[in-house]
Amino acid sequence: MKIVTIGSRIFVTSFQLAGVQGIVVDNPSEAFSEIKKLADDPDVGLVLISDDISAPINTDLTKLRATKSKPLVFSLPAAGSAKKEVDYRKMLKTILGV
Repeated sequence: MKIVTIGSRIFVTSFQLAGVQGIVVDNPSEAFSEIKKLADDPDVGLVLISDDISAPINTDLTKLRATKSKPLVFSLPAAGSAKKEVDYRKMLKTILGV
């Protein structure tokens, strides 16, 4: 299984230094388009996306997570981002439709 990062040049480059491939995007809609493409690739198991890019498309990502079990799409803090609490219980309820 491959890991792919999506985000700004700095975010992607920091993971490329560790050997993880990445896709540099300029806006959230471009990121979501790339994630949909990666969702159709059976070799991709994990997509790491910067939280500054994922925040505006969070609803779309939740819908995608509800329909596709793979890849796992996980948001990580971008460089200089403030620490935020994530309510995973609420996200899981949304995904399950509860």
